[in-house]
Amino acid sequence: MCVVIMGNLFLSCCKGSSSCEDLTPDLEMKRRKQMEAAERRIAEQQSRGIKNIEAVKRQERLDQLREKRQEEVGNRNVQSNLKWQVS
Repeated sequence: MCVVIMGNLFLSCCKGSSSCEDLTPDLEMKRRKQMEAAERRIAEQQSRGIKNIEAVKRQERLDQLREKRQEEVGNRNVQSNLKWQVS
């Protein structure tokens, strides 16, 4: 049985268990909690100062589509100016 001494208090932390292994979380649990905390921090940083994060993401996607279309139009103009001659 594992006993934790805090000042004058004796606390049994394992309640009949033969070891203190139950007190420390396994590595998988620890990693999962760390990953969840990291994802929360990332989400908070992304939405910092933005009221509607979905609207911003949608606008970014639209901007990317516009840029892609402009590049395609530019490539078509360059290709149409080229003349091929076969001899």
